[in-house]
Amino acid sequence: MRRRILLAILLAVAVTTMALGLPLGYTALQLVETLTREELRGALQTIGLQLDDDLANNRPLDLNDIQPVPQNRRLIVTLPGQPAQIVGPDPGTDVLEESQPILREGLVIIQQPAGPTRARQTQVAGLVVLVIVITIVIASGVAIVTARRLAQPLGHVANRAGRLGAGDFRPDPRRYSVAELDRVAEALDTSASALAELVQRERDLVGDVSHQLRSRLTALQLRLEALQLTSDPENAADAAAALEQAERLGDVLDELLAAAREARATDAEPLDLARALPEIANEWREPLRNKGRALRVRVDGRPLAKATTARLREAIGVLLDNALRHGAGPVSVSVRASEATVAIEVSDGGYGVPDELVAHIFDRGVSGVGSTGVGLALARALVESDGGRLELSVPRPATFTIFLPVPRVDDVRGVRWPAERSPR
Repeated sequence: MRRRILLAILLAVAVTTMALGLPLGYTALQLVETLTREELRGALQTIGLQLDDDLANNRPLDLNDIQPVPQNRRLIVTLPGQPAQIVGPDPGTDVLEESQPILREGLVIIQQPAGPTRARQTQVAGLVVLVIVITIVIASGVAIVTARRLAQPLGHVANRAGRLGAGDFRPDPRRYSVAELDRVAEALDTSASALAELVQRERDLVGDVSHQLRSRLTALQLRLEALQLTSDPENAADAAAALEQAERLGDVLDELLAAAREARATDAEPLDLARALPEIANEWREPLRNKGRALRVRVDGRPLAKATTARLREAIGVLLDNALRHGAGPVSVSVRASEATVAIEVSDGGYGVPDELVAHIFDRGVSGVGSTGVGLALARALVESDGGRLELSVPRPATFTIFLPVPRVDDVRGVRWPAERSPR
C-alpha cells in the first residue's frame, strides 16, 4: 500500500514537473536569445542614426568615427554601387545577426558570435534542471512522509478489521487525523460493539435453551424411569422405549452443542504454549516494570492447547491490562495441563474482586473502578470462540483461569486419524 501511494504521488509530481519544467526551460532559452538580440538591435539603431546623419549631410562614411563597436562584434555597411565596409573581427559561422536599412538604400548589419549566448543558455538550462531536481527531491520527501502517514493508518485499519474477523470486538480509541480513516475506524468500532452484543446474545440464548432442554429432558427421563416400574408389562415396555428415545435425544442435543462449539472454534489449531505465552507476556513486561512490578511466566513442559493465537493474545492482554490497572504486586502467568484441558492462570497480589461483583464480573458494562466494563466480557467471548471458557477462579487475590481444550490427533493439519466406529 505504501509503495502504491508513493509511486502515485511521485508519478503526479513527475508529470507536473515535466508539464511545467519543459515549457519553462524552453521559455528561458528563448528569453536569453531574445535579450541578446534586443541588445544588438539597440546598438544597431544608434549606429544607424549616425550613418543616416552622415549620408543626409553628404559626408563620406567613416566607420571609425561612429560609436565604437565592441571587440566581439562585426559591423557591415553596404551602399548600392560601393564596396561593403567592414569593421570588427570575423565572428565565425555560428553568429547572431541583426540588420537595419539606412538612407540611399543602404543596409547596416551587426554580427556577434553565438557562443557566449549559447553558454548563457546552457547555464539557464542547468539552473532549470537544478530547480526540477530540487523540486523532485522535495516532492519525494513529501511523498514518503505522506505515504507513511496514509499507509500506517491503513495498515492499522486492516489489522483492526482482521482482529474483528478473528473475534476481537474491543473498541480501538486510536484515530488518525484523517477524516475518511477516522470514519472507517468509528464504523469498525460500531460494528465491533454490534457484533459483540449479537454474539453474546446468541451464546446466552444457546446456553439458556440448552439448559432448559436439558432440565426438561432430565425430568422426562425421571418420569419415564418411574413408569418402567409399573406392573402393566405393556406400559412398562412403552416407557422403556420412550426412555430410549429420550436418551437418544439427549445424545443428539450433546452432539449439536459440541458441533456449535466446534463451529465457533473453526480457526483454532494446536498452539505451543511454551513458545506462545512468553511472546504474549513480553508485550506487558515494560508497562509493568515502569510501575515497579514484575511479570512471571511459568510453563512446565511443552503443553499444547487448541486455540487461535490472535484471540488468546487479546484475551490474555485483557487480563494483564486489568492486573496492570487494578492489581498490585507481581503478576504471574502459569499453565496447568491435564489429559483433556489446559488451564492458563493469570493472577496478581492486589485486593481482588469485591464480593458484590464476583457474580457479575463478566457482565458487559459492569465495573467497580470506573472503567468501561467491556474488557472481561470480550475476553470471555474470545476464549469461548475457541471452544474454551474463562472463569474467575479466586476472587482475592484475583486469579482468572482460561480453560482450553487439548487438541486431538485430527486437529493437527495434515494428519488423518481413522474415526472410531460405533453402532448408532
